[in-house]
Amino acid sequence: MTKTTRKMKKKARKTGSKACARTLILTLVLAGAALLCPAQMQPPVIGQETLMTRAIRGVVLTDRGEPVPGAIILLKNMKTLQVRSFIAQNDGTYHFYGLSADINYELRAQNNGLTSKIKNVSVFDSHKLITVNLKLVKKLKT
Repeated sequence: MTKTTRKMKKKARKTGSKACARTLILTLVLAGAALLCPAQMQPPVIGQETLMTRAIRGVVLTDRGEPVPGAIILLKNMKTLQVRSFIAQNDGTYHFYGLSADINYELRAQNNGLTSKIKNVSVFDSHKLITVNLKLVKKLKT
């Protein structure tokens, strides 16, 4: 083995050790930073109320005031435009829990070709539990 080859191998070992040490230090720094970061928030359990959440509930009614079991209630998040749905219970009631208090929502119900007017729930409504009854009055547009 020549002198130049020995020097190159020695330099490669040193460089490899430095790279390994840098990787180890970076790993430790990132692991420490991860410990300082708060854990991801879990969605609230149904029915659980927190300081920043609210709930919307109500009844879906016919134009004569009778409850509509099986009606579909659509809740639209006006920030993300995500839509959640709920099927009304046998007494026409529905509920959405764990909703953000700093987001506006739109609600409407539909059943058998009929729909309700769109109802808005504003960020300015500071109630923890908001009641919105929906009345099926007009035909769905097709």
